[in-house]
Amino acid sequence: MNPFVFADCTTESGALAQLSQNAKDGIVVKAGGVDLLDRMKEGLESPTKLVNIRNISSLRGIRETPEGLHIGPLTTLAEISEHPLIQSQYTIFSDACGNAATPHIRNMATLGGNLLQENRCWYFRSKDYQCLRKGKEICFAFGGLNQYHSIMDYGSCPAVAPSSAAVGLLGLNATVELTSAKRGKRVVGIKELYVLPEANPTKFNVVEPDELLTAVMIPKPAAGTRSAYQKYGEKQSFDWAIADAGVVLEMDGNTCRRAVVTMGAASPVVRRSPQAEAALAGKPITEETARAAGKASMEGAQPLSMNAYKVQMFPVAIYRTVLLAAGQMGRDPRAAG
Repeated sequence: MNPFVFADCTTESGALAQLSQNAKDGIVVKAGGVDLLDRMKEGLESPTKLVNIRNISSLRGIRETPEGLHIGPLTTLAEISEHPLIQSQYTIFSDACGNAATPHIRNMATLGGNLLQENRCWYFRSKDYQCLRKGKEICFAFGGLNQYHSIMDYGSCPAVAPSSAAVGLLGLNATVELTSAKRGKRVVGIKELYVLPEANPTKFNVVEPDELLTAVMIPKPAAGTRSAYQKYGEKQSFDWAIADAGVVLEMDGNTCRRAVVTMGAASPVVRRSPQAEAALAGKPITEETARAAGKASMEGAQPLSMNAYKVQMFPVAIYRTVLLAAGQMGRDPRAAG
């Protein structure tokens, strides 16, 4: 790794002041450091200064408000997954955080870090490949090893969105707060947090160099809401998802008043499936409607040369997660985590 300055900050204002000093000149934020240190060791990131925010207590914690939940970005995935209120009322989010990586990583990895991690495409992650995401003119995945890549909504780059937490938060209509010393605070929706490669292939999210992610807000679920999340990988634990599904059902008795179906590892940004949601809304949740939702979720899918298996996997993942959310099926023992 290259030499760098380490700025240890204990206040939000102190960190923002560090970021406002030549913010585009190699200054990088470090929280848990799980993804950042990997990129530095591989020579993919060479910061001149690391701004350590790990010790800023105001950026930690889970707080219930009249509107819902206010969560600090330094809250760990383990703290979120083990929180009783999140487990009972925001189950999709608890499950998504609780099935990411391994227990020791969940104890270190922060919510903000999970949301802002960069993609896991092995061509991007290798310093031997100068790809589109690094400002070049080629995506090696289209003609190469693409078994873990997108099957939907991709254009110039099919690398998938890697955040499991984002799959849960998108289902709950969550927002994030971004703060700059110069421009103040702004609120961004979870889907709008991410940048499609067609808009800017070298930028993964909308966070500016002088901004910190300072909060995640989740609105209180409507009465009768049930939710669930399941992740599928090649291994039954600690693997990256090859398909993950989140389901939120607002129920009136046995009838689904409104549904949200979210998908990870399907596209370059986390996505909702309006087709799957339409297959559930206004209907009782049964095996038939759950299967219909799974089938509808693949409308418009365009698999690459090595990942057509996802077109079969996602309908099953969504079908099983719909029934899990409705309390009609237990957790799939073949799901990862």
